[in-house]
Amino acid sequence: MKRLWLFLLPVLFLFSFTKAKHPYHVGSVEISYNQKSRTFEVTGRFFLDDLENGLGKKYGSSFHFNDEKYRAKLNEALQKYCAEYFRLKADGKFLKINYVGYEEDTESVNLYLESEPVTNPRKIETAVSFLYNLFDDQINIVHIILNGKRESEKLTYPNRYLYRQF
Repeated sequence: MKRLWLFLLPVLFLFSFTKAKHPYHVGSVEISYNQKSRTFEVTGRFFLDDLENGLGKKYGSSFHFNDEKYRAKLNEALQKYCAEYFRLKADGKFLKINYVGYEEDTESVNLYLESEPVTNPRKIETAVSFLYNLFDDQINIVHIILNGKRESEKLTYPNRYLYRQF
């Protein structure tokens, strides 16, 4: 028992004085075609602190999720950020992407976007570079779901382009 405490004591000491950071810079983006609305519904999932820092670096200001007084400022910044770091084409045509909003929990943020309507897309192209402005080791895992078929790819900085034909 004494040996266990000798091991745990330094570990507990270190964690009590340092903010534990996640060792990987990774996010995910799911692009799912909704047959009923004929739109692509996009959900991005990122670590909360990474997104705060990415917005701060981009816009030279402080951002804080989980604080209601920052909600309007965050929505404005996220709308601009998403427009710059996410693009979507269907059958060779750029789609207008609308920022819908975000949800947060203690460690992550979900971003919600939706495309303009498009009928029966077959070729999907996307440019995803979320948090590339902050980390040169950022990984974005992209999932495209169309007509029940799921295609996934890992995009590692600086690669941002993904093309799929269904």
